[in-house]
Formats: sequence, C-alpha cells, structure tokens
Amino acid sequence: MKAVELLAPAGSPQALDAAIGEGADAVYLGLKHFNARMRSANFTYAQCEQAVQRLHRMGRKLYVTVNTVFEQREADRLYQLLGYLAALGPDGLIVQDLGLISMVRQHFPSLKIHASTQMNIASSRGVNVLSKYGVSRVVLARELSLQEIRDIRLHTNVELEVFVHGALCVSASGLCLFSSFLGGKSANRGQCTQGCRRYFRPDSPGADTLPGGYYFSSGDLQLFEQLPGLAAAGIHAFKIEGRMKSADYVGTVVSAYRQLIDALSGNEEGIRQALERGKAILRTDFAREKTVFYAFYDTHAQAEPVDWLQATRSGGTGIPLGVVLQVQGTGLERRGLIQAGTLMPSRGDVLRFHRGDDTQRQSHTLRFAEEAPQEGPGMGWISLPEGFAEGDEVYLISPKAKAKRYAPVLPQGRDTSRRMPGWEQAPQVSLPKAAQSKEGKQPFPPGLYIGVDRIEDLYLIQSSQPVRVMLHYSLKTAAALGGRPKTLPFRPEEIILVLGPYFPQAQEAALEQAIERLRDRGYTQFVVNNLGHWPFVRSARRGVIAGPYLYSFNRWALSFLSTLGLEYAISPLENNRQNLEQTVEAHRRSRMFITLFAYPVLFHIRADLGVRYEERHFLDRLDEAFTLITRPEGSKLIPQKAFSLIDKLPFLKAAGFTRFIVDLSGPPLKKGDYQDLMRALKQGRPVPHTSRFNWKNGFYQEPRPAGPV
Repeated sequence: MKAVELLAPAGSPQALDAAIGEGADAVYLGLKHFNARMRSANFTYAQCEQAVQRLHRMGRKLYVTVNTVFEQREADRLYQLLGYLAALGPDGLIVQDLGLISMVRQHFPSLKIHASTQMNIASSRGVNVLSKYGVSRVVLARELSLQEIRDIRLHTNVELEVFVHGALCVSASGLCLFSSFLGGKSANRGQCTQGCRRYFRPDSPGADTLPGGYYFSSGDLQLFEQLPGLAAAGIHAFKIEGRMKSADYVGTVVSAYRQLIDALSGNEEGIRQALERGKAILRTDFAREKTVFYAFYDTHAQAEPVDWLQATRSGGTGIPLGVVLQVQGTGLERRGLIQAGTLMPSRGDVLRFHRGDDTQRQSHTLRFAEEAPQEGPGMGWISLPEGFAEGDEVYLISPKAKAKRYAPVLPQGRDTSRRMPGWEQAPQVSLPKAAQSKEGKQPFPPGLYIGVDRIEDLYLIQSSQPVRVMLHYSLKTAAALGGRPKTLPFRPEEIILVLGPYFPQAQEAALEQAIERLRDRGYTQFVVNNLGHWPFVRSARRGVIAGPYLYSFNRWALSFLSTLGLEYAISPLENNRQNLEQTVEAHRRSRMFITLFAYPVLFHIRADLGVRYEERHFLDRLDEAFTLITRPEGSKLIPQKAFSLIDKLPFLKAAGFTRFIVDLSGPPLKKGDYQDLMRALKQGRPVPHTSRFNWKNGFYQEPRPAGPV
C-alpha cells in the first residue's frame, strides 16, 4: 500500500510543535493575511521562514494557506506575498481564488498549487479541469460519501486530499454567505463568525409553543474507522482540521491517526489494536460529538437521515458540565455553582461559558475550583468571568493536567530570519475584448434578465418581457423541460439554465444525460457555478456564463475564466461597487452581469432537511428572519430580507454596465410583490425592507496590527 500523508493544522507555533512531536508528515499554516483562519494566531514571516527550514531538515513538509478570495486593490500585496513564498520554498500553496492560480502560473511557476476545499470541488470533472491549469493536488469538498471519493480517485491522476477529522460547516464548502450577509465578515475572507452555530427559534403561527434550538449546528467529523478503506482507495493525504484549536487538541488527534496509519502496513490484528487505541485517545479530544457526516450518504434513499446536526446542543466544543446554578461574590472573587458529577474541573483547566441567550461565548482559565458536597452530589464552585450568570452553560475544553510539552520546532532566542515581501507592483492584466459571432450577434443581449425557480413562475413574469429568463436547474425543472413538450411562454433559446454551485460526484452521470436531453430540445445556454460543470457545456462556449459562485472578485480571476472560455460573468453577491469598478475595465463592463435583486442563499446544504425539521421559518436572537427551502437534492437557507440595488440601476448604466439580473428564486413568487418590484425598477426607487449586502461597505476589514508582521 502506498504511504499516505498525515497532514496536521498549525494555527500557532505551539500547535506546530505538537503536530510534529506526535508524528505528522506535514503541516499547513497561515500568515497574517490571505488565509481562511484569520482569527487563529498564525505565523509571522520570520516564523514561516524558520518553519520551512526546520521542517525540511527533518524530512517533513509545510504547506501555506492562501485560501481566501482577494479584491483587485489587493493584487499588489498578494503578488508581493507570492514572491516572498517563491523564494522561501514551501511544499505547496493551498488556494481558493481562481485569480491566484492565474498569478502563480504566470509569474511564480515554482510554487505548487493545491486547490482548497473552499473551491468546492466534489467531482472528478472538477478535479480534472483544475489539473489542466497547474493544480497538483485537490482538497475535496467535505460533503462527499466514501463511494464518491473512491469514484473520483478512479477517474483522475491528480493527488487527492480529504478531511478526516475536525469541525464541519452545515453549508457546502466555500458556499456560505451567512456571516458576510450579516456584517461583511465573509467566510471567503477567513472571518466567519459561525452564524450556523447560533440559536434559532421557530417563526410561524403557533410557534411560541415550539422549542428553539441550534438547528444548523453540526457535530465534528471523525473518519478514523474509515481510514483503512480510504488508504486502500489511493487517497494521497489525510487532513485534520483545527487551526483554531489548541496544541493539546492537535497533539491528541495526530497521535491517534499516526498510530493507525503506521499500522496499515501490518496485519489485520495490528490494525484492529490501533483502531481500539486510537478511538480511546480521540474520546479525550474535548471537541463536539462525532459524526461520519456524509460518509455513507445514499443518493437513492427516499429519506436520508440527517444525524450530524445537533439541534439540542450549542455549537461550542468541549464536554458539557451543565449550567451555572448559583452565583456568589464580585470581581475576581466571583464564582458559580455547577453540578458536574465525576467531571468536576480543577484549577488551571480551561472552560468555555455560553450565555443562555447565545449572545456571548468566552473561554476562561479557572482561578479556583473546589468541590461542594454540602450543596449536593457532584456539586462544586468554580471561578466565573464577568458577563455570565445563572442558567449559562459551561463546557470543559482543555484540562490543565492534559497539557504535554513538546520539543520546539522553531529556534529559541533572537530571530535571525530577514526575508520579507518586497514592494513590487503586480503586472497589469488587461482582458481581451470579447469576440463577436460571424453574424455580429451577441449571445446575451443587453437588458433585464429575470431569474426564477419554478416552471409556473415563467407565466407570471412574461408580461415584463425580459431579454432572457434564468431558470434555476433542479430535478423537477429538468424533468419538466426534458419530458413531454409543453407550451411555455418563453422559447428554449430565451431560457438560460442556472446550474447550482454544489455538484457532487454522484450527480455526474445524471447531469450529463439531462443536459444532452435538454440540448436536443433547444436549451443551449447555461450559467455554471462549479468548475465541474464546464466539461458538460463547453461545446456551447459562447452560450455559457460564469456564475457568481466562481467568485470573480479580481481581474486575475476574470482572466482565468476568459482562458477557460467564459467571456461573460455574474458579479459575486458579496461584491461592492468600488471593487467591481476597479476589477472590470470599461471595455469589459458590457460582459458583466450585475444582480439588482435576490434572496441570497446563505447556506447550500446537501441534505434534504425536510426529513429532520417540519418548521421552515426561523428567527435568530436579533430577530433576523430566515426561510429554509427543502428539496430531495438538498436544502437552502435564505433571508426573508432580500438584497436590492434596484434604485442603483441608473448609476450602474452610467458606469457602463448593461446586463442586469432580478433573481426571484427562493420564496414562492406572488403576483402583487412582483408587480411592486417591477414598478420600483421602472421608477428607479428603493425597495423597502431590503439589504444592500456588502455593496456600500465592502468586506469587513480587521484593523491592521502595528509593528512588523
């Protein structure tokens, strides 16, 4: 059996020590910018240089995460960072942005590119598209079954990396807009505020009697027992999630997986013993309850159970110690009474406190802890931080006694590293003018495009006479369009099919067949939101639009799409006006579609949550309202407050943009609401009770630290 790589997270120098000390073959770490874990400690330039040198001497590997999208104004800083990394020589870069792939290929070819799970590659078609553009390894999306992973392995020669342990997102990798929609802290920028783990309550008639819960909070992934099968399938690297986790956590998890991987080359009895030892070790990682997630997902099941959601437990990690029953004292003497039973914590242990209304969470190292048998069995007093009171939840996340010392990887004493990024400007990227057809016709004329979810909505919008209709593809719409001919208010050449952004391996054959049937009926225009879609539609090259989930936030990404053959693109919903105008040159603005109105999909969930929840409408603690849309092929969470730039249409036209989308997919389309919206569009007035998303303020920007980074 080919040796498999054990890849561990290093969110801090201490976690790096633990990973290497317990036998990781490689680590991945981030610098202070352009990485998807901006809230972890991360590494300075000097520490990164030292880590590369030390690990290479030890025969270990180091990968640097540059796995966020970047804006056009950041191109120079990114170019400088890549120049620094090219001189440093890490074993690979983990990337999300298509523009970064373009920049590396053109100017830093010595750097190996690994596609991040944030790129949402879940099919062999997607893997093979990336391989043609210099990507040597793909970190597969986490929402795949074991059979799908094996199938992908059979149809590509590219190195594959899979997550086997750690925290999960309810939304498909790279497709979550929740945190960004609520305040610009985008998961695609490494600033996720974990909105999925917040407390929700039902919002419908009679909902006051229904319990609330953490409806979208998932357990933690653990594929420990599935490792032998994955190794036999030829997976190149097993990845542990956790750059936000402590060194204790990293060391514990790495030690368990190291023992099992080493045992795989031996006999069955040795593997069995390693499995038992490892499972015992992992019971002490102080994380959330474990799940195999979609490992055994059956795409043919009538009602696949969704057992990885933990609605009755808050999204925090650690072992529950109950709630605070009583509070005494003030200031540093403040203490709370808990009933922890045999898990009574000790002084120096790290606990996490959760407010009962989910408005605050805080880690706290116990200043004191003492048993209180006079108060009752298993009772004890612990130090209590300010802001927490009776009824708040308590979790044990790291016992002091568990701490283990590791030999430091980085040199101790004065730093002798001097390499830093330079001050070079990124080369200019000027996109070619789009080619005209022989007849001089444009495949997508200027004007208004209207998006809908359902066939029946086509009849409602026909009075507006849009240039084209963008019909969102689903199993139901595909069956309706590809079945018996039916008179529709729009001809096939007036309908653009919008393919959804999550495209798993199990859907490859069905989608290929469906597209062939639809082409035979005259449907030849598509919006692609996943690189795996491209092989199915590239023959219709000039009739294809790059969707918003291909994240064209910069000119380099548009260059990648242009090289692929995609001349038209839809601006990402997270984009802002300043970046849009900086990215898209005047002569290309007629090729960029701008969404004027939409209900942004905040979560794309592979499972049909209709088998789990009867409720479809929710409120969070701030009374923000959301709607869950469920279908056999998956579920979506949308806000009840739409995104609207309807009143900005005159300004966008003046700036040179000519193609606009009103996307009405999401909630059921009502005639009155639609008429009101069209009147607002015609009159150029704002739509009440809507959001600007990031259009004005852009992404949230963390204050830049003072001093060297």
